Amino acid sequence: MNLANQYCYFYDDREFAATDREGFRRRVITGDGLQLCFWRIAGGATGSFLHRHEDHEQLGIVVRGGLDFRIDDDPDTTERVVLGEGEAYLAPKGVWHGDSVFIGDDEYGECWILDVFSPPRDDLRAG
Repeated sequence: MNLANQYCYFYDDREFAATDREGFRRRVITGDGLQLCFWRIAGGATGSFLHRHEDHEQLGIVVRGGLDFRIDDDPDTTERVVLGEGEAYLAPKGVWHGDSVFIGDDEYGECWILDVFSPPRDDLRAG
């Protein structure tokens, strides 16, 4: 395996940066037209407020643990969705999502989510 290849990224716990939200760490890989944000979030963590992206689509895949959140066109909906490992969500431009509770897995006590944004978000480029 060529570990020096500039186009390949590998799992490395040291590459995950803490954020200003307690229990949230991330690793961001940004291309010209899309961006991957690999989240490692402590089980039980909160701090994902209800929001929407006017200029970005977001596709999320739960890799470990689970995600209990709201996603809908209507910001006043109280319906919650719980996704488990291997399940995904799509938040097109303008769709409200968040108000999340993260469910830790048995091995790490974390929820791992891969979020893909198109186009890339400028606020995530540095992290």
